[in-house]
Amino acid sequence: YTTERIQLMNLLFSIDDMYVDHFKVMLYSLVRQTKNRKLEIYVLQKTLLKRHTELIQYTQNLEVGYHPIIVGTEVFAQAPTTDRYPDTIYYRLLAHKFLPETLDRILYLDADMLCLNDFSSLYDMELGDQLYAAASHNTDGKFLDYVNKLRLKNVELESSYFNTGVLLMNLPAIRKVVHQQTILDYMMQNRGRLILPDQDILNGLYANLVKPIPDEIYNYDARYSLIYQLKSRNEWDLEWVINHTVFLHFAGRDKPWKKDYRGRYSGLYKFMAKEALTKN
Repeated sequence: YTTERIQLMNLLFSIDDMYVDHFKVMLYSLVRQTKNRKLEIYVLQKTLLKRHTELIQYTQNLEVGYHPIIVGTEVFAQAPTTDRYPDTIYYRLLAHKFLPETLDRILYLDADMLCLNDFSSLYDMELGDQLYAAASHNTDGKFLDYVNKLRLKNVELESSYFNTGVLLMNLPAIRKVVHQQTILDYMMQNRGRLILPDQDILNGLYANLVKPIPDEIYNYDARYSLIYQLKSRNEWDLEWVINHTVFLHFAGRDKPWKKDYRGRYSGLYKFMAKEALTKN
């Protein structure tokens, strides 16, 4: 018995049936890095996942709470989608509509990540009136930020272009500001210029209400490992990432579970996947 208080951390994912194994790997890596905190996992899904029973057993083995949330087919029926960007990518934008009203904060995470270090400092971050905390992938300085603002017609904003793979949500503030019809209207009015649809919508509407966090710590894009090293004058190498980075993000088309993946962190992911998928 311990008198130490176990604090809850609410985590949010949005997956389809194709992403169940990758979600399990990410979840396993999160549990490995969580000490004296209880994880409650909310998973947005269009319809009940085919491996629902398997996920219940898996999360029970990891001693985390599992809460499937069925979004249905209607909300984003008209949203632009592709094989790479299914409608599940939009769910995080209206997550507050589907989550219990008793929740005041939740950390959304993409499932194509690994957690390498404790993330409580991010989860406990003070947000004030800001809706979100998120990172920008400014690997080329401010040029891409300007291009994206030009494309989304919000050049006047001083904020960066934020990646939505890691998104700490201030739910009481979001419930007051973020409305379904506003998002759907923006989506339809800007349909031709949306490249990264959900990300473009969040940046186009709410970029000035996002608290910036460092990407090399909280959303390290594995595609740009060499650029990160150059940017840091060789400080942010493999050893530094393992010791300091919280979330390692395998963004883009190349994924570490594919046989032809040759990225720097391939071995790290394969080791974690073996642990996650064979021992639980």
